[in-house]
Amino acid sequence: MDHYGFVRVAVAAPKVSVADCGFNVAEIEKLIKQATERHVQIVCFPELSITGYTCGDLFHQQLLIETAETAVAGLLEKTRYDNIIFIVGAPVRSSGKLFNAAIVCQSGKILGIIPKSYLPNHNEFYEKRWFHSGQEPGQKEINFCGNVVPFGCDIIFRHDYFSFGIEICEDLWAAIPPSSYLSLGGAHIIFNLSASNELIGKNNYRKALIQQQSARCLAGYVYASAGWGESTTDVVFSGSGFIYENGVLLSQSERFSLENQLIVNEIDTDLLKADRQKNMSFIPADLPFRFVNVGLSPITDLSLSRKVNPHPFIPSEDQYEERCNEIFSIQTMALTKRMSHIGAKHAIVGVSGGLDSTLALLVCVKTCDKLQISRKNIIGVTMPGYGTTERTYNNAHALMKALGVTIREISIVEACEQHFKDIGHNSSMHDITYENIQARERTQILMGIANQMGGLVIGTGDLSELALGWTTYNGDHMSMYAVNSSIPKTLVRYLVRWVAQTQMDERSQKTLADIIDTPVSPELLPANDRGEIAQKTEDIIGSYELHDFFLYYMLRFGFSPQKIFFLAQQAFLEKYTSKELIECLSTFYHRFFSQQFKRSCMPDGPKVGSINLSPRGDWRMPSDASVRVWLDDLLKLSDLPQ
Repeated sequence: MDHYGFVRVAVAAPKVSVADCGFNVAEIEKLIKQATERHVQIVCFPELSITGYTCGDLFHQQLLIETAETAVAGLLEKTRYDNIIFIVGAPVRSSGKLFNAAIVCQSGKILGIIPKSYLPNHNEFYEKRWFHSGQEPGQKEINFCGNVVPFGCDIIFRHDYFSFGIEICEDLWAAIPPSSYLSLGGAHIIFNLSASNELIGKNNYRKALIQQQSARCLAGYVYASAGWGESTTDVVFSGSGFIYENGVLLSQSERFSLENQLIVNEIDTDLLKADRQKNMSFIPADLPFRFVNVGLSPITDLSLSRKVNPHPFIPSEDQYEERCNEIFSIQTMALTKRMSHIGAKHAIVGVSGGLDSTLALLVCVKTCDKLQISRKNIIGVTMPGYGTTERTYNNAHALMKALGVTIREISIVEACEQHFKDIGHNSSMHDITYENIQARERTQILMGIANQMGGLVIGTGDLSELALGWTTYNGDHMSMYAVNSSIPKTLVRYLVRWVAQTQMDERSQKTLADIIDTPVSPELLPANDRGEIAQKTEDIIGSYELHDFFLYYMLRFGFSPQKIFFLAQQAFLEKYTSKELIECLSTFYHRFFSQQFKRSCMPDGPKVGSINLSPRGDWRMPSDASVRVWLDDLLKLSDLPQ
């Protein structure tokens, strides 16, 4: 697979001189050269870019039509040694009819010509005055520029690992756009040659239309519209261009620019294939398409134009408020339903002074407020043990006091000492037995209180811990309802910060700020000589921001270790070395596969995002699955420069 499934595409918005094919071809040639220098593989130009879109009745002038064909032939000659695929628009004559067409070219040859299907015939556009629809019965091949080339709306261009199709402007606005059929026929990327004019509010509507079609078709969508130089007799064109990938905007042009523009980005065809494979409502159809095989110039540089988000679970700044509110509301509504369904009046939470238990406690508080029951019905239990530090202990008490919940403190030390004696374990041996006995003792206490109070034990463990198995089986692994089970560690911090900023008083904000800054730790080993946390989770298993990154791309798209490593290199740049990324990725796969047995019997919890590990529907994996194939793939990276 070439470049991990990425296809580098470009939107071109050239200067235009209406009806001056020579000028237009010269500008197109400049942009093709720029695109080649930037290792673009396919570049799309606007509708009727050879002549200009606003020629009007000049399209009935035979000289213009002949000149346009001659101009295309000249462009083919000048690009015969270029492997880049470029798509230009021109009036094309066949069987006595004139068509508004897209011409797909490469290495001095025409690969195919696609006529426009839907012709506008309203307001300022009267294309039916000059052109015929490509849906009319006609020839499957035509003679153009001295060669017989495929012609029609039923063509898909196919490469080894992806395919693309063409639609033209108004086609997108149809009730069922041609791109819908092209996508079902196998096209992963749609190129749209357009000449969409500007009106108040139209750009936002146009963007929404492209975004929705890209998402609906699970496709890349490359949209190039006419710009500077088109006639302003009645309307204005802005050179509006977009590159979308499954509903996500990757790049857009500057509107109303007076200069040539080339917008470049990469479309991830692996991502599109993964979503299509999993989406049962996307049903590929055996439609009567013709396929034209194409070659593709390789991407010689491995850097991406697109930004790879290092924190894919964290909402962007412009969505921060809305998304955090939505996530927190989902958690709250889920717990509200569960408590009301079973008639529970009490929620029991183990409060450690760490991030996860803090978020769970905040969800419980919001739930009680929603159910209009006293916050005293929340039993917050601190269970100091061998590794509890003064910092987390004080923060736990301060937070519970500020929130007005019932506080209970039960030390686990004496019970653990008895357990050590019962099983004959030396308490000075700080091994896995030493740690897990503490975790299970805490869970036993919470379960006992829940029985006393007729309440629910609210789980605090998060998605990242479930993925890595960083949880004690039948200890913190178990609860009666796990409100954080779909929240990754990187997102927990942001949610707690959002609650602090939007719903807490100044005193509580200070406590929450310190909790946010506290190192992640289960606090199962004794503190250091300064009374500080000695057992830091990320020092043992690696960075949670890396593990969450790996988790997202493995589960969401099923990417291979090599591709995830490549994306991590792009996302984290100089923050981590290749060696650090490979070591952490190896740890991730080892733990993810070996710890499935814990996920197979995890408690109920609300699904928040697209990724969840519930064995009841989201992730069904045998506990005995071998990790060998994934580690073998990772081993191929071991000779990379460190």
